[in-house]
Amino acid sequence: MRYYEIVLIIHPDSDNQIDNLVNYYSEIIINSTGKIHRLENWGRRQLAYAIKNLNKAYYLLLNIEISKNILDILDNDFRFNEIILRYLIMRTKNIIVDPSAMVKKKDDNNQEGNNSTVCI
Repeated sequence: MRYYEIVLIIHPDSDNQIDNLVNYYSEIIINSTGKIHRLENWGRRQLAYAIKNLNKAYYLLLNIEISKNILDILDNDFRFNEIILRYLIMRTKNIIVDPSAMVKKKDDNNQEGNNSTVCI
């Protein structure tokens, strides 16, 4: 089993499908004896450049532990899923369970009274 970090950029009009998407991929990972070490919803954010004429999208971050053949299944599924605009899969050497810089930044903003997403 190897450790991976996955970032998904999801179509902004599919906000009601994000929970279903997370549950679907979580089931695939867990049913294949994998583990989800960190799952964060970064919320709807501005894109650096337009993708398919869209300027905003939802971001999800997953740190998982799975085998290579299950990663290939996920990669293929990400590629053909219409609501996933872009994705990035990176292999990591260690388990990452600490909150990301994005969540820490949002937590700091929360203390100032702004709304933000929460680490799942």
